[in-house]
Amino acid sequence: MDIAYIRARVAEGRWRISYHAVQRCDERDLDVADLVAHLSDGEILEDYPDDPRGPSCLVLCKLPTVEFLHVVCGKDEKDWLVIITVYRPEEPKWVDERTRRRV
Repeated sequence: MDIAYIRARVAEGRWRISYHAVQRCDERDLDVADLVAHLSDGEILEDYPDDPRGPSCLVLCKLPTVEFLHVVCGKDEKDWLVIITVYRPEEPKWVDERTRRRV
């Protein structure tokens, strides 16, 4: 999965958001429309082509309301973009927004 795929699906309106991701947005006071609007400007940090649930990736996004946000995106069986989960990259798992802490 690459950023061009994400941009195309967002532009075409061929995306959906999981219930889990909606819950995470609500918990973090994030607007879904704002998230989707900025997803196309994101940067893919990690690609998971062999994920058992289907190809997915970790996208770093910058939103006006938060410094940085991680968005895990995947593809469904109809080739739609699926926003799987959303979180802020924080300690102890992350050194900064781009660097995963090594154990």
